[in-house]
Amino acid sequence: MSPVFIAGPCVIESQELLDTVAKELVRINTIYNINIIFKASFDKANRTSLYSYRGPGLEKGLQMLADIKDRFGLKILTDIHEQYQAVPAAEVADILQIPAFLCRQTDLVVAAAKTGKIVNIKKAQFLSAEDMQFPYEKATEAGATEIWLTERGNSFGYNNLIVDFRNIPIMKKFAPRVIMDCTHCVQRPGGLMGATGGDRQYVPMMAKAAKAFGANGYFFEVHPNPNKAKSDGPNMVFLKDFEKIIVSLL
Repeated sequence: MSPVFIAGPCVIESQELLDTVAKELVRINTIYNINIIFKASFDKANRTSLYSYRGPGLEKGLQMLADIKDRFGLKILTDIHEQYQAVPAAEVADILQIPAFLCRQTDLVVAAAKTGKIVNIKKAQFLSAEDMQFPYEKATEAGATEIWLTERGNSFGYNNLIVDFRNIPIMKKFAPRVIMDCTHCVQRPGGLMGATGGDRQYVPMMAKAAKAFGANGYFFEVHPNPNKAKSDGPNMVFLKDFEKIIVSLL
């Protein structure tokens, strides 16, 4: 099974940002002939602070993602947080993503599965790899044609995550495609007093370790200037460095 590469900004900040990232992904895709999927969120409903930027919302955000799909020919992945978002999001997105904190929300998983789109379920920070069999079964029973699982680390004390790479081969026993979230796993959740911190310097090593453990997909949040990003800046990869990471995994 050839690997997939999921990449894009954490949240939709502007059309200009989406265009800048999409152009670079298309350039990389053309050179290396790989499967790159464009990722961005129309709403970040799980921000640390009430006052954090969340995005343009469902309707406007999906319009902006549809524009990227039409103009650049990229497949789209976006996450949903509530059941009612599944059907409209599926009209644009090729893959619906269930956020890690919500992977046990049965009705949300079922709603995504019933759209007929690929469902990517992120493993919660508080679950073991074995526990992910049950969200996978929920999506299967609800009729999902293809289900991906994503490793993104486990809570390790306060404001920290650690990755047990054994989770990848364990989840591959029941899920054919297991993706490594190489940027969220270096987060320090809530570690900046109302915002999430992170250590982007470790992202390339996380990707290589995941490959060694059999991952067949990689998730990266990328941004032209992560230090000015409105969400997840400390763990996002500089867009200019993304090609180098891709090459290291091929």
